Amino acid sequence: MFPLHDSIAPRTFPWVTYTLIGLCTVAFLVQSISGPNDNTIVEQHGMIPARVMADELQERDLIIQRAELVQTPVGIQQRLSEHPMPQAPLSDWATLITCMFLHGGLMHFAGNMWFLHIFGDNVEDRFGHFLYTVMYLCAGVIAGLTHLISDPASTIPTIGASGAIAGVMGAYILLYPRSVVETLIPLPLIFTTISVPAPIFLGIWFAMQVFQGANTDATGGGVAWWAHVGGFLAGLLAAIALGAAHILSPPSTEERHGILGLR
Repeated sequence: MFPLHDSIAPRTFPWVTYTLIGLCTVAFLVQSISGPNDNTIVEQHGMIPARVMADELQERDLIIQRAELVQTPVGIQQRLSEHPMPQAPLSDWATLITCMFLHGGLMHFAGNMWFLHIFGDNVEDRFGHFLYTVMYLCAGVIAGLTHLISDPASTIPTIGASGAIAGVMGAYILLYPRSVVETLIPLPLIFTTISVPAPIFLGIWFAMQVFQGANTDATGGGVAWWAHVGGFLAGLLAAIALGAAHILSPPSTEERHGILGLR
């Protein structure tokens, strides 16, 4: 399922959401034009669990195995090259933040930014610009820590805004229970769209993250499923706490009455 748009129009200009998209775009462009140095950027600014946990693991001379695809007489095979683990420019713990602005390719970048565009403006509207920024960054950090706990000895750099955006989605499911999401559904030979209530769309998305996390070996690399779960729950809990404290902006009159029509 892929969201095309939702039924909620924000009441304020979502400048924080657009700023975050802009920062990620600049970082992605820097990665794109860096060519062979892209791996260096990722390894320096990505969150590598084993590097963050180096003191605890007592393995300061850890080695990263970097996989490369090479053409051989018998086809494409994977070759592992070894090199010393690079130092983080600021601190190992700071990579929990810097990793949010890096992405592993065009589809990774574009998909994350689209989800942030769809759901971020509405959550920013209810949280306010400052608290939304704090929630976004905290959700991203908690997502990184969740991945860190799930695989503390991993030497694979973790990058992407997915965990922070999952936090936005976790807040959205609580704040907009009557929203609907126009969703693209790929079927054999054709694509179709359906209107899905936001709690169902986001609930299915969250269930998929839990299922994949429970059935995927965390040490094998790939998608950091548990980071998504941690970020989602962080955003959900933030919305619950701030709502209970009556800090969030109240919903609009239209939001309080039935399922909204798609805009």
